[in-house]
Amino acid sequence: MSTLPPILITRVDADRLDALLDSPSTRGIPGLDALRVELERAEVVEPRLVPPDVATMNSRVKFIEDASGKTFELTLVYPQQAGQPDSISILAPVGSALLGLRVGQTIQWPMPGGRMSELRLLQVLEQPEAEGRDLG
Repeated sequence: MSTLPPILITRVDADRLDALLDSPSTRGIPGLDALRVELERAEVVEPRLVPPDVATMNSRVKFIEDASGKTFELTLVYPQQAGQPDSISILAPVGSALLGLRVGQTIQWPMPGGRMSELRLLQVLEQPEAEGRDLG
């Protein structure tokens, strides 16, 4: 993988994601190790200190897959909410890649089948912390 961009996550998200990774229900899911690495390298801040242009859990974001030029608008959710329209689970490769990115940042991320994808965060459309919600 190329140099990874710095990422920022909230203490609340870090705690919830650590618990999720330790849960027996997530054992054996592909991509868990990549999410674990992301959490280990992230700067963790209190929810009220996260800038509004950072993709946090339950944020609605707009991003582009650079190779195809295709843009997406999705909400980053926990596995229990996955399957809702226009949502992406944090356990999916794209979900793990988006977590903690700031608008304008790009990340190369492994996808199923061994290919690499380059994702760029274009906009944070909604973020719970910026709206004073989900602060733990």
